[in-house]
Amino acid sequence: MSLETRYNLKSPGVKRLMREALELANPTEEYHVCPLEDNLFEWHFTVRGPSETEFEGGYYHGRILLPPQYPMQPPNIILLTPNGRFEVNKKICLSISGFHPETWQPSWSIRTALLALIAFMPSKALMFPLAQGAGTIGSLDYTPEERQLLAKKSKSWECPTCGKIADTLVSAEKTPVLTQEENSMLQTITLKTEEDKSEKAPPAEEGDEAETVKSDISQDLRQRNVPSTSQMQTQVVDDILRTSIERSNRDKFWKVIISIIVALIALLVLRRVLFT
Repeated sequence: MSLETRYNLKSPGVKRLMREALELANPTEEYHVCPLEDNLFEWHFTVRGPSETEFEGGYYHGRILLPPQYPMQPPNIILLTPNGRFEVNKKICLSISGFHPETWQPSWSIRTALLALIAFMPSKALMFPLAQGAGTIGSLDYTPEERQLLAKKSKSWECPTCGKIADTLVSAEKTPVLTQEENSMLQTITLKTEEDKSEKAPPAEEGDEAETVKSDISQDLRQRNVPSTSQMQTQVVDDILRTSIERSNRDKFWKVIISIIVALIALLVLRRVLFT
């Protein structure tokens, strides 16, 4: 079936996706992404693990699911390769993903989403004050050794659709330069905590209760609790207020001293004038 009969080529979303597919057709050293042959709204990608991190040497494959309203609505990102940073086969909750359309900007693109994903691979929750490790959808906190082992294993990982993912990237002479907007975007994107509690898993049957408890314990061992956003913000505000008060007190003290000195000088001058 041709594109003309499968999609409305007058649709802004279809036009945008076809343009991005053309722009991203050539693999780079850092990533490769393209739509499925039979679905323009599902893309598969491969990203290289960031250098000088526990992900170095790894190849990470995943899916990008785009809504019909794209680019007015954000995509969803799902990793398929075990990596130790994000859960596999589960939508990642970034401020650039479908979990939080209120933070998405239509000027962002699929390339923007990939750059954000690469940037967050080696991140720690404390590096981003708006991010919370505990309760973050799709976030894991494996040890560096575990991640390095998964990075080595990823070299032989194969996608049923795309084949061996290590063969999809190329060695580029020059890494694409980030635009000013992309640099700004990477400074503002954050991991988002779980807010939507409406989607709950069905209750486990009595026979599966023990297995569920084991799974919950195993998952809890993978999570590291970090200070909440409100706690960190309160601490910062307290520090600023304390510093301001101390500075204000010092300023008042010196103002009083200066006023006294000026008054004494004025008295001496007046005395000299009156009694000479």
